[in-house]
Amino acid sequence: MSDMLKVSSSPHVRAKDTTDKIMLYVILALLPTSLFGVYNFGLRALLLIVITIASCMASEWAFEKITKRPDTLKDLSAVVTGLLLALNLPVSLPYWQAVLGGVFAIVVVKMLFGGLGQNFMNPALGARCFLLISFTGSMTAFTYDGVSTATPLALLKNGEELNVTVMDMLIGKTAGTIGETSAIAILIGAVFLILMGVIDLRIPASYIITFTVFILLFGGHGFDWTFVTAQLCGGGIMLGAFFMATDYVTSPITPLGQIVFGIILGLLTGIFRIFGANAEGVSYAIIFSNLLVPLIERFTVPAAFGKGGKQA
Repeated sequence: MSDMLKVSSSPHVRAKDTTDKIMLYVILALLPTSLFGVYNFGLRALLLIVITIASCMASEWAFEKITKRPDTLKDLSAVVTGLLLALNLPVSLPYWQAVLGGVFAIVVVKMLFGGLGQNFMNPALGARCFLLISFTGSMTAFTYDGVSTATPLALLKNGEELNVTVMDMLIGKTAGTIGETSAIAILIGAVFLILMGVIDLRIPASYIITFTVFILLFGGHGFDWTFVTAQLCGGGIMLGAFFMATDYVTSPITPLGQIVFGIILGLLTGIFRIFGANAEGVSYAIIFSNLLVPLIERFTVPAAFGKGGKQA
């Protein structure tokens, strides 16, 4: 009887998944994208990935040593941040800038706000935007097969649709950041996360559907599905939709809130791409939407039982 009446502190509903296990699943899901990035861009891509991950881990370790906080490296969140940041960088980026990005992601975006679970925006994307603002030239210099070239999205932005091959974008034989080029590799990892129960389709589906409708209505090409497919396969929308917009910390927890979050992401990405000066827009769309999460949750969290109802 005493065991049946045993009282413990909240939360009372527990899952078997731990933070390090979830992070391990994310790392495994990113392996197809990472391996293809190394295959596509060469060993420099591998070195950039290693350096960025190492800088994130070293930054977290040093910050916790200086501030005398418990060691959290074993939860693998710093590894995930470093890997995601590396996949959002061009392969030609100077190594020292990648290190600076890793330090910014961990120290400024994550640790200064309390560590894992307290950051208000995705650390990897926060660092990417920091680098993009600080080092625009090197962050927008893309090479493929050793030749400097424009990304497919930049070609579409300039009206050069004839120079864009959708199949190459689907496979990944194009210029871009290390992890954004192959839609197939990204989707393989996304399916793995869905099967493992790490993410669901509310945010990615509402994001991609909203963006698709926006492009059809305002893209200037009517119902040209080749153009729409190129927009979906190009840039970071697939990587962002499945791996960064679904971040537990910076996305809504309510089902309705997640759908609203995805719709806002799709609208912002479409606005930035079609009406903005830059051909991309996923990073800024996710960060701006991260800032709206408290407001989204305020209006989508259901009322507690016995509260908010009408009196009989």
